[in-house]
Amino acid sequence: MVFLTGKSLPRRTFLRGVGASVALPLLDAMMPAGRLRAAAMMAGETRLVCIEEVHGVPGCNEWGAKQHLFAPSTTGRDFELADGNVLKALEPWREHLTIVSNTDVRMAEAFEAAEIGGDHFRSSAVFLTQAHPKQTQGSDVLCGTSLDQIHAQRFGQDTVLPSLQLCIERTDKGGGCDYNYSCSYTDSISWASPTTPLPMIRSPRTAFDMLFGAGGTEGERALRRRTHRSILDWVASEVADMRRQLGATDRERVDRYLQSVREIERRIERVEARNTGGEPRELPEAPAGVPDSFSEHMKLMFDLQVLAFETDMTRVVSFKTGRDASNRTFPESGSERAFHPSSHHGGREEGILEFNKICQYRTGQLAYFLKRLQETTEGDTSLLDRTMIIWGSPMGDANLHNHRRCPLVVLGGANGQIAGGRHLKAPDGTPMANVFTALLHKLGHDDVKVFGDANGVFSL
Repeated sequence: MVFLTGKSLPRRTFLRGVGASVALPLLDAMMPAGRLRAAAMMAGETRLVCIEEVHGVPGCNEWGAKQHLFAPSTTGRDFELADGNVLKALEPWREHLTIVSNTDVRMAEAFEAAEIGGDHFRSSAVFLTQAHPKQTQGSDVLCGTSLDQIHAQRFGQDTVLPSLQLCIERTDKGGGCDYNYSCSYTDSISWASPTTPLPMIRSPRTAFDMLFGAGGTEGERALRRRTHRSILDWVASEVADMRRQLGATDRERVDRYLQSVREIERRIERVEARNTGGEPRELPEAPAGVPDSFSEHMKLMFDLQVLAFETDMTRVVSFKTGRDASNRTFPESGSERAFHPSSHHGGREEGILEFNKICQYRTGQLAYFLKRLQETTEGDTSLLDRTMIIWGSPMGDANLHNHRRCPLVVLGGANGQIAGGRHLKAPDGTPMANVFTALLHKLGHDDVKVFGDANGVFSL
């Protein structure tokens, strides 16, 4: 650990031990006296989270739209979220919520006869690229550079991890998927270039080790786990040395942060112990560190994102919360139906409402993330105010494999760039890429004139 002489602690301070490297959150000691507020703002470049929801939502079919299961009945600031709206759980954060309805993702549609029916197997690749994938099962994949990677390539290079790609369901099928599409299109939403999809991390343990195990070998990390020693045990002397040089406020902040790190570590350990205890698993194909509970898995991944942002290890995260055509069930939602079959509800009211139970449950997990970001501060501002969260789907009505009138929501304050608290309805035929172009401008990419199939810039 290195201190700058006399006055301040470097922002990139790590507590280092054997097989462990723990970054620190923003502290007062990292700022020269009298410059705390200005320095905190300089350190608070906008964080970006892009979250894909596969299969669209029930509010994007004809009957669901009339029930306002996604788009509210009115536009502007005075919108109301119906009880059945998939965003209802986010009501407490409505001032950080911008709903954008009625945008199309036409690049996910079939362009040629051979592509008809393959919507599930190209949609994910389209979401953040807004580009049409080349139909192939070989290595000659071709799509576009994704929005998150455009941001990471410009603003993520001075962080330890330029970007972090996370997922909930398996993405290890490899080779070819159905309808003559490479599984690369189904498995990733992040593309570093039109020919380079990035792998997504499913295991909380793997993500944890990326954030806190840098600097050691896999053997050292395995030893730490076998001996049941916390990652904090390996940096204990460094923590003690550092605390003696911090003020009371910073000591409290560091203690609270390290408690969060240890709590997440314990939760991962409990999952691993439970899943190797011999009891039948709900997800028998999943690694030991992957929770069977969707909610537990989502919370772990959200908490890891908060820690990554708090320590400025990365400022860009893409998060794929499902896999197209998945037959997973969600007992906690109150529905026993599998996800993919329930999305093919035939336009029947009963089936739509059953699918809506699942979608409300899945989308409701965002409330936990928003709460964690709001209660985590950087300087005198919450991480929620410093973050732009893009949540949406490249599919509208999954029953028809329709890519029109797709759901899109922007959350967070984005360092003052997003006003929030509004429902904006796009004119018919508006590409979602028009909104993404506007969001790129809000993120500092004013030189991006056209993104994907954009034919203009949507006013936010």
